[in-house]
Amino acid sequence: MANSASGMHVNDECKVKFMELKAKRTYRYIVFKIDEKAQEVQIEKLGNPEETYDDFANSIPENECRYAIYDFDFTTADNCQKSKIYFIAWSPDTSRVRSKMLYASSKDRFKREMDGIQVELQATDPSEMSLDIIKERAL
Repeated sequence: MANSASGMHVNDECKVKFMELKAKRTYRYIVFKIDEKAQEVQIEKLGNPEETYDDFANSIPENECRYAIYDFDFTTADNCQKSKIYFIAWSPDTSRVRSKMLYASSKDRFKREMDGIQVELQATDPSEMSLDIIKERAL
């Protein structure tokens, strides 16, 4: 059972799907939510590889905290195809204080379980995780 100091337990399915995103590129993104009753982080939505950044952004609830992983494809200045795996901690100002505290206290444990995250973003407003920010952080 998880305690508040170490954060929520991460459901094994989260790790399996993250490894599929990382190794096989099976998904474009994964949205995770904390189930307070089950005391664990669970998968809320899996995005197909052909989905866009807008599809991803629209899958994150406006007023509730979430964790998200996004696989961003881009081309470098010297014309190389690359991708980076982003971890986004979404904690809007409009979400419940308890929820914000729960997500904040569980973030480090969650990130440790997801080996391979390359860029981390903390967002409280959609502009803080816009596609422009994603592109800027990729280079």
